[in-house]
This record gives sequence, structure tokens and C-alpha cells, in this order.
Amino acid sequence: MKRGSLIIAAAALVCAGGAAGTANAGAESQDPIKLTLHDWTGQLLTTNIMGEILGKAGYNIEYVQADYIAQFAGLKTGDLHVAMEMWETTGRDAMDEATATGKVVNLGETGMQAIEEWWYPSYMKEVCPGLPDWRALNDCAEEFATPETAPKGRYLGGPVTWGGFDDERVEALEMDFEVVHAGTDAALFAELESAYQRKAPVLLWVYAPHWAPAKFDGEWVEFPPYSAECYNDPSAGINPDLAYDCGKPRGPIWKVAWAGLEGKWPGAYAAIKAFNISNDEMGAMVAAVDLEGSALDDVVAEWMATNEARWQSWIAP
Repeated sequence: MKRGSLIIAAAALVCAGGAAGTANAGAESQDPIKLTLHDWTGQLLTTNIMGEILGKAGYNIEYVQADYIAQFAGLKTGDLHVAMEMWETTGRDAMDEATATGKVVNLGETGMQAIEEWWYPSYMKEVCPGLPDWRALNDCAEEFATPETAPKGRYLGGPVTWGGFDDERVEALEMDFEVVHAGTDAALFAELESAYQRKAPVLLWVYAPHWAPAKFDGEWVEFPPYSAECYNDPSAGINPDLAYDCGKPRGPIWKVAWAGLEGKWPGAYAAIKAFNISNDEMGAMVAAVDLEGSALDDVVAEWMATNEARWQSWIAP
């Protein structure tokens, strides 16, 4: 879910407010449906595509910049209405807590399957041949060190707002690594680009769907398999005293909404439930924006034109 220029674009969309919607008898209410925007390209794409579709159906759309996890406070109260991407890998606990209150509903899978895990370029196996087994990392931690972290290795995590429990994982697995969080998605992948070109050491958070694992030859670290018990019960994993001594979960990317959405905008509710897109589609669109320099609005417009019959079926009465 991410380029600095896209954050500026997202801010502009917030100011644009309801520009996507026009008065239409098909819209049950002209109050704006507030869709949340986060800080990665894929999420901006899914959200803007959904906003365009709802606009075509006559709904008034407002885009609101929101924190990935903290947004649930607004979704519970109805100050925010729809979040198009909650990743099984990092957002499941927050999502389950929110839906358990009855104030937030899960609108099903987006069609995309998520991976978010530690990743390294294949050339790092020359200096750390035990990879992808996580236990090999302690034997070659200094190969991943920087002047700031030496003698510990450096793991470049995502922005703190993404969650993921990397700091807790390092402690629980007693790894000789220091977690350094990238400030933005753009910074994260700019460092990967630079390191890969120089064949420099790098170990970082990479996720899919995204262009990076397709563009670069590399592997995800293999941690002890994830389980809910590993996250919630310290005694369940290999460290009897600490939780998070395992890898991250993998699975669907979900859509969630304020529980009042269906009652106020039933047509929009049905369309959002129907929304479905594949990893391959998303990876290609993210690459178009992040690698080819296409404007996000242009990529959204192209998807809308190419898939008209598809999205029209989602808003059909």
C-alpha cells in the first residue's frame, strides 16, 4: 500500500471533496460517502477506482486522509464510512476488534492476496548462505549492519503506522538486529532501488501485491509459521515468555465500512461488496504509477474504460 507525490495528490483529492459524485436519482442520499486514503499507491488506486464507480452511480464522494489503524475510531462513529484495504497481514487484529463492536462491518475480500514480510535480494545469499531460514540472520547480522546499527544488522521496516510487530518479533526471536522504520513508502523502496543497483546489503519490508518482488530477484525470510496463538499467547511459540515469535500472517485484503452504510446508501454498499480486483491487475497499475511515472488519475481512468462492463454490473439495480 506509496510515493511522496501521491500523498500530495491525495491531499488534493481531499480538498476536491465531492467532485466525483453528481445528483442522481439512484443515490439514496447526497450526503458524502467518506472513503479513507492511506499512504501507499495500491490503496490510493483501489479507493479512487471505487470512488469513480460510486460517482458514476450518482453518489457524492469525499476522500479523507486517515491513519491505517487509527481510522477505525472514525469508522465506528460514522465520521468515516469506507476503508478499501485492510490487510490480513497487519490489520486483522484491529479489524476484528472493530467488527466485534457491531459498529464496523467486513464487506468481504477485495480479491487481492497479501504478503508482507522481511525480504532480501538474492545476492545476499552469497554472504548469508543459510537464507531464507530466519536463523541464518544472526550468523551474518554484521553483513546487514550499517554504521548506525553495527554490530547489529539493520532491518528497514515500513512506516510505524503500518503495524506489523517487527520490533516485537526481533525481541521475541532474540535477533541481533535493529529495526529502523522508513518514514514513507517512497523512502522504503527508494532505498531498495539504490541498494539493488549497487549490490549493497539490504533487508527490508516488502509487500505484495506490488512491483518490487516482480522487478527484483529476491526472497522473503522464512520465519516460524504464523498462528493466532503465536501473536496472543507467549507460551505458544519457541520463546515461552514473549509473543510475536513467528512470521506475519498471509491472506486476503479486506474491505470494511461503518455499519450504517447499508441503511443509508444501500446501492453503494452493494457495489463496494461486489468490488473485486486481482493481484496482477494491481501490480500492473502500481508499476504504471511508481515506475513509469503515469498519473494516478490516468491509471484509474484507463482501468475504468477497460473494465466498464465489469463495474457497471456492480452498480446495476
